[in-house]
Amino acid sequence: MSIGNSPEDERPFEDDHEETRPSIGHALRQARITAGLTVDDVSNATRVRIAIVHAIEADDYTACGGDVYARGHIRTLAKAVHLDPEPLLEQFSAARGGRPAPTPAAPLFEAERIRPERRGPNWTAAMVAAIVAVVGFVGFTAFKSGDDGHSSTQVADTPSPKPSRSASPTPGSGKSGTPKSDPSDSAIAAAPQDKVTVQVSAPDGRSWISAKDHNGRLLFDGLLKQGESKTFQDSDKINLVLGDAGVIQLYVNGKKIDDDFRPGAVERLTYTKGDPQVG
Repeated sequence: MSIGNSPEDERPFEDDHEETRPSIGHALRQARITAGLTVDDVSNATRVRIAIVHAIEADDYTACGGDVYARGHIRTLAKAVHLDPEPLLEQFSAARGGRPAPTPAAPLFEAERIRPERRGPNWTAAMVAAIVAVVGFVGFTAFKSGDDGHSSTQVADTPSPKPSRSASPTPGSGKSGTPKSDPSDSAIAAAPQDKVTVQVSAPDGRSWISAKDHNGRLLFDGLLKQGESKTFQDSDKINLVLGDAGVIQLYVNGKKIDDDFRPGAVERLTYTKGDPQVG
């Protein structure tokens, strides 16, 4: 008979690290709050339904439709709130007994892919190639049998437009000596003075943006990819939400906004007809 020991005392030592580690839903919710985003903002940026976002933040994955879809939602939501998805996916796999086993569909796919290669020659393609060859030969013969003087005139006339494009500007010619401006800058500079015009571009990366007019009507809500730009115009004001303001370049009423936005920072901005203010 053992004295002083109970079955609970004989259990192996449990690591408290997993107990102190926050859950996946808690980590996603805290990252969203830190980024200054609402559930609606995340849902609009990722196209994940609001009910599923709430469920995942509560560590409930039944609405996802399976572990594969749940992993995809976790990855998408983590990127939207600027969180590394890999540790969360490893935590999800450990809780679910590891990654899902691969399906044995590859051998069947290989067999189906090899089977069509036994087809006979493509006679339609051969006939088309033969017709093209005949038409080309007839055209070449007709060209050679034509008037030599006429053909030489065509060759001489063909390059004539080239010097006009590369020629130096003549004195008194204002247009040819004026350097071209950026088309986007010209469009902004020509904006009506009685309206507010805002151009948002992403030259250094990509960012989720949202734009509304003075009535609260949604003008755009989505991801602005690298190299893309959007121009918004209203009679009174434009309201902006920038998911990653550090990669965004703004032109308001024809003038560049030089605010030093931090990478990854969420900015909520409002511009009117009088912006940017002088001085």
